[in-house]
Amino acid sequence: MNLLLLEPGSVNDGRAVLRGHQARHVLTVLRAVPGDILRIGLRDGPRGTARVLRLVDDEVELACTLEDHVPPRPPVDLLLALPRPKVLKRLWAQLAAMGVDRIMLTNAARVERNYFDTHVLDPEFYTPLLIEGLQQAQDTRLPRVTIHRQFKPLVEDELDGLSDAPRRLLADPTGADRPAGAPEERILLAVGPEGGWVDFERELLSRHRFQPFSLGPRTLRTDTACVALLAVVTQRPHKTPTCNLQPET
Repeated sequence: MNLLLLEPGSVNDGRAVLRGHQARHVLTVLRAVPGDILRIGLRDGPRGTARVLRLVDDEVELACTLEDHVPPRPPVDLLLALPRPKVLKRLWAQLAAMGVDRIMLTNAARVERNYFDTHVLDPEFYTPLLIEGLQQAQDTRLPRVTIHRQFKPLVEDELDGLSDAPRRLLADPTGADRPAGAPEERILLAVGPEGGWVDFERELLSRHRFQPFSLGPRTLRTDTACVALLAVVTQRPHKTPTCNLQPET
């Protein structure tokens, strides 16, 4: 845990009291003692530092100093065909750590319908995993998650209201090289299901300004593909090297 992410409103008059798993982490993993300085942040708020004042039983009292500014939201939105539940379980923390602003999970022709019934889609399940990823990356901006059971209405009617990214990229093995873009430009990245997008989905996304690109002939698992793709698009050089991707498992 590289940063303790606290809930909004948990710091009052510069003081915060940790309980539960965060207090146990400070006590048993960090082995903090009074006077130690810890990195902290408020969820969707500023980062800062905290001095350990007191450790009593399962409570840790902190004196907090927060920065004046809030980190900007990450510059990448992700449109992801819903993967298998066990894959998505592995992905939650990684997506937050890699820096995704909005996660839009969607149906697709090659998505099994029973995937939508999993508890892995419950906010009570995935929010702690997203927080885990943020703490690892020392960020405070919690990804915003939406779930869409109908692909066509999402792309045609809802997508413009969910993401204002001017550049849209479609991960698909039929695509060419990723087009160069300005480093500060926001990106909406679409990653398909296991087995890839079908022709109708490719055509629909292309009609809505998605530019296909690929990372090569190797078949990757969805979680590996997502991390590789996010690493590529978040670098965003002005000149893009030749690269291809197939986000299949």
